[in-house]
Amino acid sequence: MTDETTTEGVLVEIRDGVATVTLNRPGRLNTIDIPTLETLISALQQAASDEEVGVVVLAGAGRVFCAGADQGEMVPREPEEWERIVDHYLDPIRLICSMDKPVIARLHGDAVGGGLGLALASDFRIAAEGVRLGAPFVKIGLAGCDMSAGYFLPRLVGLGRATDMMMSGRFVESTEAEQIGLVTKTVPADELDDAVAKLAQRFAQGPARALAFTKRAIRRSLDLSMEAEFDYEIFAQVQCLQTDDHREGVDAFQNKRRPRFGRRSEAHEDKSDE
Repeated sequence: MTDETTTEGVLVEIRDGVATVTLNRPGRLNTIDIPTLETLISALQQAASDEEVGVVVLAGAGRVFCAGADQGEMVPREPEEWERIVDHYLDPIRLICSMDKPVIARLHGDAVGGGLGLALASDFRIAAEGVRLGAPFVKIGLAGCDMSAGYFLPRLVGLGRATDMMMSGRFVESTEAEQIGLVTKTVPADELDDAVAKLAQRFAQGPARALAFTKRAIRRSLDLSMEAEFDYEIFAQVQCLQTDDHREGVDAFQNKRRPRFGRRSEAHEDKSDE
């Protein structure tokens, strides 16, 4: 049985117990604006509650998985509004983590920023050769701990590698990503769909209750402070969104030039996180 729906920026297909949730803004590199965020949250909620669905696949239409948040949302806002928005962008992460069903990220092209966050939160990351993953927030003057990167990256790849990725903003390509455990498996691009489908079918046909308890056990074993980390991510990002460095980073990105960041950082002055 196949059920397919398309709403704001998201395509949902349910077939043989597999719900494939596809970010469907290829012309915008599947960046996530607020309407798409709302639709993605709704799609994940429905997949989590649908008794016919045994596994969820996250995918992206076009040439990349997801290039992160839509820069059209990066407009001046009051800190209180930014806090609500940054918190809301973590809701898909919370849903991926809390649902009892396995979630597989089907990665191709780039998985950047928020796209990386969605992949990190997933239980499995199957990547096509040549995929690039990165948390380049510092390159536009934002904190590197965004969209769950501050929580999941150190746990997946270790403190040293996570520090390198988050503070340099560099991209990690598929071969290295598999070597360091950032992705579960890398396959040739023309084998990606088959690899994801085989894994998804294994779980769709597997013992749902046992898988649910297993996922809960794995998630609980991380620690009990995910929300505390999210609180700090929200705090850090709200602060950075107000800075000249962020505005300079966005302007430089949009105008395809090297950013000229200031040498002084407000982070050194704010002691509220100590």
